Amino acid sequence: MIHFEWPLLILALPFPLIIRWLVPADIPVEQAALKVPFLDDFATAETKTVSQNHQWPLMLAMIAWVLLVVAVMRPQWMGEPIEQAISGRDLMLAVDLSGSMEEQDFVVDKRRVDRLTATKYVATQFIERRVGDRLGLILFGTNAYLQTPLTFDRATVMTLLNESAIGLAGKNTAIGDAIGLAVKRLRKQQSESRVLILLTDGANTAGEVTPIKAAELAADNDLKIYTIGIGADEILVRSFFGSRKVNPSRDLDEKTLTAIAEKTGGRYFRARNTQELNQIYQLLDQLEPVEKDKQYFRPKTELYHWPLAMTLLLVSIISISRLNRLRS
Repeated sequence: MIHFEWPLLILALPFPLIIRWLVPADIPVEQAALKVPFLDDFATAETKTVSQNHQWPLMLAMIAWVLLVVAVMRPQWMGEPIEQAISGRDLMLAVDLSGSMEEQDFVVDKRRVDRLTATKYVATQFIERRVGDRLGLILFGTNAYLQTPLTFDRATVMTLLNESAIGLAGKNTAIGDAIGLAVKRLRKQQSESRVLILLTDGANTAGEVTPIKAAELAADNDLKIYTIGIGADEILVRSFFGSRKVNPSRDLDEKTLTAIAEKTGGRYFRARNTQELNQIYQLLDQLEPVEKDKQYFRPKTELYHWPLAMTLLLVSIISISRLNRLRS
């Protein structure tokens, strides 16, 4: 639909008529003292021709004035309303890409997969639900890297998460550095809530900052951390001597992950299978709910240049016509 930004300017439409009414007309030229009777017919014909020649520029001038008033009223084309939910929350995801994430102790769609594949499967659904949050992605192994800065573009975050690979950031685990990087990226943001969801399957074995020290720094900067320990408690391993049970999560440092969460006002979760991991992310939706009050905005396209261009064209035609009449 068409919308006028300044509709009251339509009151300027009768201005030329008002001015014509207030300002007296030009004094007519005195008639010649000598009048030739037989030339009256020629004079009448000439008057009719001049009247017709003066009529079309006047009509063009009227149209030009109407178009100029329409232009200054600033017409705009209003698009369809677009939903925009803004929660004011900055939410950073930190995902472990260390070598131990290769362990295939998860099942997705009745197929055994590694821990990172299960994480991608569940986390992408979580990201898709976070309408209104600004999301960021940190990938860490031996080093921690900011893969995606804070953005409302959830599709980009999901794409970059799905393109990540085990060992991309090194084979070890730098939990402290990942938290430190999140603090660095979030502490200057003017948001109502800063949240880090950190997922790992091991213990801190690399990095410059210890996890506890990084957690203290996060608490000082009002960053809440939810930690997720991923990995099965036991799996059956077949060998030459038969099957035996092993614990693939023996290196998981649950004590440190719990301490990190408690220091920052968050919680520690344990995900032993895909179902538990999915339940954790659904619980995070409840703990950090998405903003329910949605806002709407309508995109605007300016249209004033079209009537303005037509006005200039008509004025140019009138001006050229006057110049030609003066020369003749």
